[in-house]
Order: sequence, then structure tokens, then C-alpha cells
Amino acid sequence: MTIKVFIVDDHYMVIEGIRSLLQNENNIEWMGHATNAASCLAFLNNHLPDVILMDINLPDKSGIDLCKEVKEKYPAVFIIGISTFNQQSFIEKMIANGASGYVLKNATQQELMEGIETVMKGRQYLSDEAAHSLRKNTNDERPVLTRREKEVLELIADGLTNNEIAVKLFLSVSTVDTHRKNLLAKFDAKNIASLVKMAVQLQII
Repeated sequence: MTIKVFIVDDHYMVIEGIRSLLQNENNIEWMGHATNAASCLAFLNNHLPDVILMDINLPDKSGIDLCKEVKEKYPAVFIIGISTFNQQSFIEKMIANGASGYVLKNATQQELMEGIETVMKGRQYLSDEAAHSLRKNTNDERPVLTRREKEVLELIADGLTNNEIAVKLFLSVSTVDTHRKNLLAKFDAKNIASLVKMAVQLQII
């Protein structure tokens, strides 16, 4: 399966560096790059990548805010935050706004490919340094959920159907279904009953 990858970063050397790491991978299709939030959103009007590698520091808007905007408009697109910063707060904010992963700019080719392939499976990926930073103050057993995922999870626990959740949160049914699948993957749950049970045990709901 070919994975369509797009990068948003305002440093040409970073773009070229990542492109050179990925260009010989047979399953990667390089869709191009944007150097700011505005050109990223313009690109997404006409093209839909599978994975966006998104810098958290952009000239016209925070990548953290852009991540949230892109995920709300295009929930099927997976976003991996890329940054020179491994502070816990940056990582948590990106994940909370919908990112499926976080990789530092000094990541190896292996880490980058592992991250792209992991998020494509609906799972979360943190590079070693990012995971270490997050692990300092986070209970590893608790999946990091976005604000929207937590809302959907609470409504699932209340027994609402996809259609009912869609109406309540003003979302499309397909978007709700995507959130439901992501929740099952993050909890590694086989069905909704075990998902809710695990969420209660971990005191997430």
C-alpha cells in the first residue's frame, strides 16, 4: 500500500532532509510541502494526503492550532508532529489536538518510517525521546485522547449510537465512526464493551 506523505515546515533544510530520508522508500509517495499554515490549508482543499508531518512552529500559526483545524476538517488524515522540542507540554498539546504521533527532527529514518506506518494502522507513535519525555509524568497505561475522542467516548459509554453522537456533536456519521475506530485502536480493545470497561478502570470516564 502506498502512503501519501505531505510535510508542513518553514525550514527548507528540514523539508529536504526528510524528503531525502523517505525518497527511496517504495511505499511512500511524496506529495510535496507547505511552508506555512495558509498554504497547507489551500493544498488540502484539492489534495488529501494520508499522513502530514507537521512542524509545531510555523510563521503564521502555531502547528498545534493548525493540527486541530486540519483534524476537524479532515479527520481521516493522520498527523505526526515534528519538532526540535521534546517538552512534555508541546507533545501533550499536539496529541490533544488530534496528532497521532510526535517525532523529533533528529529522528532516524527508521523512526520516521516506523512512525508513519504505525499511525497508518490507527495507533499512536512517539519517537524514543518524545516517549521518554512524556513518560516522566504520565501513566503509560492511559492512552492520550484528543478532546473530541473523549467526548465521543463518554457518549458511547452513555449508550448512544453513531448517528445519535453525530447529531449531538454536529459531526458526520463517518467522522464519528473514525473516532470510534481510533478509540478501539488506542485502547487495544476488541469491542465497545471492553473499550468502555477499560476507560472506566483507568478513570478516563
